[in-house]
Amino acid sequence: MAKPSIEVIAALRQTAARLSNGATYAWSHMGTCNCGHLAQTLTSLSAAAIHQKALEKTGDWAEHIQAYCPQSGYAIDHIIDIMLETGFTHTDLIHLERLSDKAILERIPQHLRPLNYKKRENVILYLNTWADMLEEIWIQDSQKNKPLVFEVEALLS
Repeated sequence: MAKPSIEVIAALRQTAARLSNGATYAWSHMGTCNCGHLAQTLTSLSAAAIHQKALEKTGDWAEHIQAYCPQSGYAIDHIIDIMLETGFTHTDLIHLERLSDKAILERIPQHLRPLNYKKRENVILYLNTWADMLEEIWIQDSQKNKPLVFEVEALLS
């Protein structure tokens, strides 16, 4: 699961907001699909640029992620580098493309499942649910570490 951090949570929320606000969405386009939209958020590249870079190598996002090699020289691998460096995992990205992470899906009300990974509103729901889950973990971790922060601050005073 992605690292519960402000950067990851913000990227998920920003991607969901852009989709909610009417950004072009097409699951069959490498720059405007589920991973393509997250890549837009994290790289500031246009959908067209991401699509073009993805097409330099055969396969869809899942295949690109599975075949990922940071030394390949392929532009899509550099984009995946950025996504991984932000705190996402290979598995997260594969699940995002098909909206298939069980931990996220379990948090979505039963009457809204199964999700269709090709539908904008389902992608938005998945992204926001994922962000909510990571935010809860981040808050819990922050609260666990508060006593340590106060102890360190007291020692430095």
